[in-house]
Amino acid sequence: MQRVFPLFVLMLTACTVQPLAVAPDVIHTRAHNGGSSVGFSESGDLLASGGWEGSVQIWHLPDGEPLYRWQAHQDSVNGVLFTDNDRHVVTAGYDGWLDEWALGGTALRRVKTPAPITCMAASPRDDRLITGHDDGSVRIWRMRDLSLLDERMQHRGGVKAVAIEPNAARYASSGTDGAVFVWTGNGSPAQLESPPTDAWTLAFSPDGRQLYGGGWFRLFRWNLGDNSLVTLPTGHHGIIKSIKFTADGSELATISRQTDSAVLFLNPLTGAVTRRFQSHELCGAAISVSPRGQYLATTSDDASVRIWVLNRQGGEDAN
Repeated sequence: MQRVFPLFVLMLTACTVQPLAVAPDVIHTRAHNGGSSVGFSESGDLLASGGWEGSVQIWHLPDGEPLYRWQAHQDSVNGVLFTDNDRHVVTAGYDGWLDEWALGGTALRRVKTPAPITCMAASPRDDRLITGHDDGSVRIWRMRDLSLLDERMQHRGGVKAVAIEPNAARYASSGTDGAVFVWTGNGSPAQLESPPTDAWTLAFSPDGRQLYGGGWFRLFRWNLGDNSLVTLPTGHHGIIKSIKFTADGSELATISRQTDSAVLFLNPLTGAVTRRFQSHELCGAAISVSPRGQYLATTSDDASVRIWVLNRQGGEDAN
């Protein structure tokens, strides 16, 4: 025992000196049956979350107080965003409905699409919304009235992710077929170099020069000048499920799933971890950073919604 005890003490000491990831300021442990989406208002005063059961919850910030809750869909909410100066919310469901709601849950517009919606992205500046569907189709909508502007059968299999680049009105999509496309307006899509694994999430860089994606363990970065691909190692140990650029564009907020549930900020040039936040109990699902950089929010299979106040405590410096 005399030999084992000092070794145990050394091991315990070694564990205690490791930097701890920053805990959330707010945790709602049973926000949903399982979390599927989160999104901030433009002002950063409100957060919307959606879950497997189809409900939408509006939270007040910074205290995380629940304000409104309603049943928006009959299946998972796979996209949620604020519109009309934060007075309305648009949601996309796996039940195939694309809907606009007043904050209290009154339906303002409802559009039934031909196939389950798997993902959604928007550019309020351009009044555009894009949805990806389980049958491989992609649809472009006018945000203010949910009018359909374009639809195309983009992938052989379900669409995993979509993105909009506001400065050039460019769109991107990735699918279970491994393909990644970029196109402008009604133009023909350009197929980018295929990543080593499916891209589960997509985001244009703020300057529009690169498209980023996430797969198993790694970030994908496409140079949109020549469509070439670079893969970057990260601190994740599972599928990078959701990525969002921080307000100043210097970091990528990321969350992972399957064999990992880490919440990290990454250097978009190298993939290195710049800040660490407390992991979820189960697979990560979605991440969002408020437009002015005040807050970080995540949700996951563990049913919780978690909120960090970034301008008060930030994240643990990885160095």
